[in-house]
Amino acid sequence: MKIRDVRLLPLRGATPDGGWDERLLKEETNLHTLIEVMTDDGVVGMGSVFTSAALVQGAIEVLQPFLIGASAIDPSATTERLHQQTFWQGRGGALTHAISGIDIALWDILGKVTGQPISRLLGGRYRESIKPYASLLMDESGQMERSMEAGIQRGFRAFKIGWGPFGRQDKKTDEALVRSARQTIGDEIELMVDAGGSDAFWPHGYKWALSTAQMLADYDVAWFEEPLRPDDMEGYKRLTQAAPLPIAGGEVLTRRQAFIPWLEQQAIDYVQPDVTKVGGLSEERRIADLADDHSVLFVPHGWNTAVGLAADLQLVAAARNARWVEYLTPSRYIDDLLLDPIQMSPDGSLPIPDGPGLGMKWNPEGIEKYTGGLKMTASA
Repeated sequence: MKIRDVRLLPLRGATPDGGWDERLLKEETNLHTLIEVMTDDGVVGMGSVFTSAALVQGAIEVLQPFLIGASAIDPSATTERLHQQTFWQGRGGALTHAISGIDIALWDILGKVTGQPISRLLGGRYRESIKPYASLLMDESGQMERSMEAGIQRGFRAFKIGWGPFGRQDKKTDEALVRSARQTIGDEIELMVDAGGSDAFWPHGYKWALSTAQMLADYDVAWFEEPLRPDDMEGYKRLTQAAPLPIAGGEVLTRRQAFIPWLEQQAIDYVQPDVTKVGGLSEERRIADLADDHSVLFVPHGWNTAVGLAADLQLVAAARNARWVEYLTPSRYIDDLLLDPIQMSPDGSLPIPDGPGLGMKWNPEGIEKYTGGLKMTASA
């Protein structure tokens, strides 16, 4: 079975807030792009890319000589060839992001052809459910608290709050936000905090991060995410050794090779690769295995789409070292793109789909709505 064509479905009109500069959110631009990979047998796989369609389209043009006609049922081998053949064309950037979506779609195809969930094809399922954490932005208007209350009603038993004014005003504001969040959800629900150190011109270093980590520990925060700039590995190493709670990071890194020194040097407690950026399922599975070898917990970064969430669920099912999955909420790129709403169990866990491929069905009307009228390609 060979790859016949690749088609983009750029998502527009409902990009979630996330620290983006407003100039990136014009109506004609987008930050999330779905990818369809079509085969010569009519089977179609779906992937997701965390970057704009303009960049993905450019990457596809570079990759096309190695992509069209390649095997559609050997995802790791096919995408590794794409990585290997494009060292001089922007590896680690838009090319790697685009390969991520292609890889997800190829695993989806292999699952459909074999009638198996991707997690089983990755080596086997260690779990049939996972605890999702609702991922929310901080603010001082009361919206954060209202969103947390709504999330509890939906069944969430873990929340991550981040960005907004945190680390951008003063210590009193930081603690007030965390205190309010803890009071809203109570002591029995898990709370995580994301400083958003990958924000432009992040102003803080090791001493701020350590002091803030000590404050967060007083509120029983489960982990402190991105407290430093994403390239400050030495700062992360010192903080991970000294902080009284786990330190998480890695969402902006791409390619497994970039993660190796972070894991070998124990620079973080929890590693957070993004399957829609890092190189896809093939690459992220290898990162998860390497993390497990170094006693680092695997927590996929999931600020993306329903397709990205589906891929994350397959990954955590097949990973030995996973406890949570990120669930962006509310998000129209998740809720409106799924044909069947996700239902959580009474204990706050999320059943992991066991259907073929990604195991979820996409809502044609939702995709048409957020792609300016584009229709999904029917799969054999």
